Amino acid sequence: MTETPRVPTDFDDLLAANKAFADSFDLAGFDGVARAGVAIVTCMDSRIAPLAMLGLHPGDAKIFRNPGGRVTPQALEALVLGVHLLNVDRILVVPHTRCAVASNTEEELQQRVGESAGVDASWHDFNVVTDQQAALEHDVHVLRSHPLIGRRALVGGFMYDVDTGRISPVA
Repeated sequence: MTETPRVPTDFDDLLAANKAFADSFDLAGFDGVARAGVAIVTCMDSRIAPLAMLGLHPGDAKIFRNPGGRVTPQALEALVLGVHLLNVDRILVVPHTRCAVASNTEEELQQRVGESAGVDASWHDFNVVTDQQAALEHDVHVLRSHPLIGRRALVGGFMYDVDTGRISPVA
């Protein structure tokens, strides 16, 4: 007999919200392609609403989020799959203003995390961004020159302003 996993009550609010979401869920049977042909690489920052900032809706875009909104090997993997299997023909790389990964040094983040954790975090890399514009231009170049992406999708680099909600073209 399989035992039902015990879920801590700390998640009750989220499970209740999920029930309400599921009650009006309308994406059943959707094939998972990006209906608008869009992929977005952006930061994990909770001030960013990737679909809303572009007037898109669930099902319109593939979204990859990580600290700093960088084109990491994992993001690149997702984008190649998106371009070839999931209808993506436009890619936006969108870091943002006032990003912790771009406004702290590696040592500062290691110290802050270490203080929060109560253990030494100096061994952990956080891949800080010392120059957001240069990093964004580099990431856009990587995508535009990639043999599995460059000729198949348009790529643009944009900066999201967390205080105005606007994105501005950069690369």
